[in-house]
Parts: sequence; structure tokens; C-alpha cells
Amino acid sequence: MRIAENRRLKLFSDLESYQVRPLNGLTTSERRNTLVSQFIDSIRRIEYVHILRQAKLDEARCNPESALFDPLKAAVINYRKGDVDEACWLVFVATYCGKHLSDGWELARTLYRGGDASMPWTWMRISGDVNGFRQWLTNAYPSLRSDGVSRRFGNHRKYETLRPDSRRGTSAVFNAYVSWIGHNQGHGLLIQETHDATKGNPKAAFHHLYNQMGQVTSFGRTGRFDFLTMIGKLALADIEPGSPYLIGATGPLAGARLLFGGSREANLRPDVLNGWVIELGDYLDLGMQVMEDALCNWQKNPDTYEPFRG
Repeated sequence: MRIAENRRLKLFSDLESYQVRPLNGLTTSERRNTLVSQFIDSIRRIEYVHILRQAKLDEARCNPESALFDPLKAAVINYRKGDVDEACWLVFVATYCGKHLSDGWELARTLYRGGDASMPWTWMRISGDVNGFRQWLTNAYPSLRSDGVSRRFGNHRKYETLRPDSRRGTSAVFNAYVSWIGHNQGHGLLIQETHDATKGNPKAAFHHLYNQMGQVTSFGRTGRFDFLTMIGKLALADIEPGSPYLIGATGPLAGARLLFGGSREANLRPDVLNGWVIELGDYLDLGMQVMEDALCNWQKNPDTYEPFRG
């Protein structure tokens, strides 16, 4: 408890002493307190994932027949077994579906399970049979809409669709991801080639993969950032964001504009704000995922702290 309070006090003090440029959105102590609270929440969410890497986990987390199914915990279990492909694929499924505030991982569980519990859509299976997945989803789609089970996308993915006839539907997304990774190449080789190309620099490696992943259908700025940061947090690859990636952002960009310009609509270019957020993050000793996440949540209600609930 003492450590948490010291962290809070230091962040508050550092914000007050920051002199590089004005923080025009922090006009009151309430706003500073609210931003600090969002920083603390973001740090804790990242620390939770770090703890997960060492936690004792039930094998049922890997079983889509079980109510305990959790794709992120399943990713950790598979990585411990040496299956990098399955670990990364599960993170992708988790990111694509998102964890819904009420439904939890139900959508991810449904898609991973498929029509036969004994033959889930593992990486080995789907990477060799994307057309089979498309056919299964096409056949299953009517019942998925009418069986009374609530399986909604999470907040960051709320505009996605399962529709098999959509160019941005689940089948198209999964096919694009498999094409990007490559059935014969696999995640391990892609990660190794990336580190070779970037000389082992985690931030450069993140940026390299971020740009490459633009070819995956429906994975714009937020999807790529969420997926790659989770890959890094789970230590599936040595990568981390070197900037908040504000170009193409909505909530984080509004938060940066509010912080530096005093308004969510301040006429400040995203590329300029990227640099300013990096400067402030370095001063506060906070990583870019914390900065991105906290700014997004802070701008929703800068005067009153509201915990993020998904």
C-alpha cells in the first residue's frame, strides 16, 4: 500500500514540476489527480499480465468446452510448452474478439471451439485449412445469431462482424492473418526475422511488425497496437511501443490534445503530439502503453476519476 501511495505522490509531483512545455489541460488539482489515477490503473493492468506469466494456471483455460476458457491464459500455458505459434494465435483471437464486459470470452470460445470440441481451430488446423474455417462459420452463422447465447465483441472491436459475406467479416480477418504469418513460416521465424532486421531493438521491432500488420483485414491502428503490446507483455516476443501511435487514433489523440492544447479538438498534429507524449512519458518514467491507455481513459471524464471497465 505504501509503495502505491509513493508512486501516486511521485507522479503528481512530477506532473506539477514538468517544464518542457505547458500542460494546458491540467488546469486543476482534480484533473491532475484524475490523470494520475488513470496512470496507476494502466500500470496495474500491465503488471497483472506480467504476473500472469508466472502464475499457476489451470489446463482448463485452454479448453473451449470449459467455462474457464481464457485465450490469454491459454497463450501462457502453450508458450510454456514451447508452442509459440499457438500462443500467438490465441493472443490474436483474444485481441480480435475482445473481452466483453458482460459476455467475457464467450465469442472467442465459440470461434476457437468451432463445431467439434475435439477439433478446435488451433493454429495448426486453421493455418492449413482457412477455407474449412470459412465453411464452418458460414454454416454456423444462422444458429450463432439465434441460439440465445450472448457472444458480443469487446469494446475495442465493437464494429466487427461475424457475417461470412462481409469483406471485413471474421473469415476474411482470419484468412488475412494466416496469410501474413504464413503457414510454413510460423510466428517464431517472423519474430526472429524481425529482430534480425531491427538489430534486436524492441521498439524498432514493434514498429516493424506494426507496419507489416497493416495487411491484416480490420486491424487498424488500435487492433495492431493492442495485439502487439499484448505479445510484448506476455514475453512472446521482445517488443515494446516506442510511441503512442497517435496517427489514426481517436481516444488517445483526443487525450493528448486535451492535455497539451486544453481541448479535445485542439489544432495540434498527431505526429507532433507523438513526440510530446514521448517526452512526457520519459520524464514521468512511464512506457508508451501506459501513456496511450491513460490518456484515452482520462479524456472521457478529465475532472472525475472513472475506472476503465472494458
